[in-house]
Amino acid sequence: MEDIKYFETIRCEDFEIFNLEYHNKRVANTIGLNINLQEYIYPISNELLRCKVIYNKNEIIDVLYFPYKKREINSFKIIFDDKIEYSKKYIDREKLDEHFSNKEDCDEVIFVKNGIVTDTSIANIAIYYENSWITSKKCLLKGTTRARLIEEKKLIEKDISLEMLKNVSQIALMNAMIDFDIIKNHSFKV
Repeated sequence: MEDIKYFETIRCEDFEIFNLEYHNKRVANTIGLNINLQEYIYPISNELLRCKVIYNKNEIIDVLYFPYKKREINSFKIIFDDKIEYSKKYIDREKLDEHFSNKEDCDEVIFVKNGIVTDTSIANIAIYYENSWITSKKCLLKGTTRARLIEEKKLIEKDISLEMLKNVSQIALMNAMIDFDIIKNHSFKV
């Protein structure tokens, strides 16, 4: 049987490791083993680092560190794909990367699956709708920042239609590295 590899992207800054409880939960949900990532992560500097923990169903394979610089994202290409699947954080991101390469002159893509807005290629998405921040119930990947914000009752899960997305004044992206990043001037291209 093929050895499937997964990864976690974890924010490290000033030798602090962020959101570890939620990364540990996702690893446990992915492979059915409780692994304490704290035992494997030793930030190499105090700068903002993207820690990439690679693992399979049996063990941690590698821990890598990269200096992190946030990418500016304001424009989105809407991608319709009813078959796209990324429920676990697989190393193999071929389908996501393929769609991202078709973003044309936009900064990022937003996936719409079966009429529901899901995620971007690198982050969960939220919209400010009817005086609340909502995130898609049918996201592609249950992100760790998303999980924390839902638990803290700062986000509500609800199906997001393309019409809802197009008519909101505020959207936000969220992932382990950028936390909850509100995008002031956004545009969409179908």
